[in-house]
Amino acid sequence: MTVPPSRLRLANLAPERPERALVLYWCVGARRATHNFALEHALDEARRLARPLLVLEPLRVDYPWASARLHAFALEGMKDNARAFADASIRYYPYVEPTPGAGRGLLQALAAHACLVVTDDVPGSFLPRMVRAAAERLDVRVVGVDGNGLLPLSASTQVFSSALAFRRHLQRVLPDHLGAMPASTLRTVRGTRAEVPDEIARRWPAARLNDVDALLASLPIDQSVERVTLRGGNVAASERLARFLESPLERYAEQRNHPDDDASSALSPWLHFGQLSAHEVFATVAARAGFSPGRAARTASGARLGWWGMSPGAEAFLDQLITWRELSHHNAWHEPGFDGYLAIPAWSRASLAQHAGDPRPARYTLDELAGARTQDEIWNAAQRQLVRTGVMHNYLRMLWGKKLIEWSPTPEQAYAWLLELNNRYALDGRDANSVSGIQWCFGRYDRPWGPRRPVFGVVRFMSSDNTRRKLHLRRYLERFGVSSNDAAGPHPRAAAHW
Repeated sequence: MTVPPSRLRLANLAPERPERALVLYWCVGARRATHNFALEHALDEARRLARPLLVLEPLRVDYPWASARLHAFALEGMKDNARAFADASIRYYPYVEPTPGAGRGLLQALAAHACLVVTDDVPGSFLPRMVRAAAERLDVRVVGVDGNGLLPLSASTQVFSSALAFRRHLQRVLPDHLGAMPASTLRTVRGTRAEVPDEIARRWPAARLNDVDALLASLPIDQSVERVTLRGGNVAASERLARFLESPLERYAEQRNHPDDDASSALSPWLHFGQLSAHEVFATVAARAGFSPGRAARTASGARLGWWGMSPGAEAFLDQLITWRELSHHNAWHEPGFDGYLAIPAWSRASLAQHAGDPRPARYTLDELAGARTQDEIWNAAQRQLVRTGVMHNYLRMLWGKKLIEWSPTPEQAYAWLLELNNRYALDGRDANSVSGIQWCFGRYDRPWGPRRPVFGVVRFMSSDNTRRKLHLRRYLERFGVSSNDAAGPHPRAAAHW
C-alpha cells in the first residue's frame, strides 16, 4: 500500500541520492516488522528506486534510565525482528552499543550508502530531538513517518486541554483515516539483499541476540533494575492481546479498575517500545466486533460510549487506547516542554502553590519511596508491583501519584520524584502517555474540585481509605505485601540528585 501523505514528513532539505546502493530504514520507534507505516514506506521507496532495503535498529547504552530491565525488553523485541526479517529476506542490522558513544557515526556511515533514509516520527522523550539532530547532519533526504496512532499527528494543530475536547476532534476527523491501515504481514523481498560494507560491519558489529542474559551482563547499564518475567517483542505482545480478547475485554468496562479482577489489557509496555501497533490492536478488536469504518457515527458529541457501535467493554477499551493515548501523543508533538511541570495548567499549579506550606501528613525520602517503605499499605503494594514486575495497575497509579503529592515538601519535587520512579522502573515509562498520567494527578486534563483541601487546594483528592472501600484489593495486597524479597537498597539517584 501507499502510506498516506498525512503520515509523511520531510525531516531535512537534502536531496535523494539515486546513485547510491540501498534504502535505509532507521528504526527507532516502530520496532516491529508488521503494522508499520515507516517500514511500508521504506519498502515502497526501495521498489521505486530499484534498491535493496537495509533495516537498522540501534540500541544506545546511555539513554536516560538505561537498565537491564529496559534493555532486556528491547533486546527480546530485536530477536523477534531478526527472525521476521530473515523470513522475508530483508537485511536486518541490529546494533547494540557496547559502551557510551561507541555507536556514534554508524548512522552517518550507512546513510553515505543510502539513496534515502526513512525513520520514525515519535512524540515525547528524547527521540524527536535525536531525529532532528541526525537529519540535519546527513547529506541525504530523511523522511519521518508517523505510525503512532489511528489519527495522524498532522491531523491536529492545537494542544487539547481535556479528553472531551480531543474526543470531539477525533469524532469529527478520525473516520476519514480509518480506511488506511498498515499491512498486517511483512512483504517478502526478492532479489539482491542489501549489504553492510565490511568496514562498517567491523567497526560496528551486529549484535549477537542468541543470549540476551550474557549480552546484558556485558553492558554498562544500571544492573540493579533487573529484568522482569514479562517478555518483550511482538510475539509476546500478540499473545497478550489474544488473551485479553478471550475474556477481559468484555469485562473491561465494569472490572478494569479492580486490581483483583485482572480485566486490564496490560499492553502498554509493548505499545511504548513500538513492538505492538495501536493499529494492530484496533484492527483485532474491530474484527472481533464486526466493525467497518462506515459504522463510526459522524458526530462530535464527545460521548465516550456509543460512537463505535461495539460492546461497552470494547468501547471503554478503545477510549483508553485511542482517546487518552493519542491525546498524550498529539499534545507532546505540538507542545514544547510537554513533560515539564509548567505543562500543568496554571489553575492547578496556583492551587498547589497556595497550599505548598500546608503541613504534610508524612514525609519520605526518595530512597524510602523507591523501597516501598511508607505507612500506607496500598501505596507500598503499588510501588512493589512496579519494582518487581515493571508495571502498575492503572487505577492504583493514580492513587500512587496523588499520595506522593501529599507527602512531598513541594509539588515540584513530587512531580520530579514521580517521573523518576516511573521512568526508572516502569516498562511504559519515558512515554508521553505515562507522563500524561502523572500530570493528571496534578490537575492536567481535569477541572477544579471542591471542597478545598489541605495540600491539594482544588486539585482532585484521592485517599487510600476510599480506594480500599471502592476496589477489590484483597488478593492484590496479599500478592504485593511485605516479603523477604523487598530489601530494596538505596535508590541509585537519591544521593546525587535529591
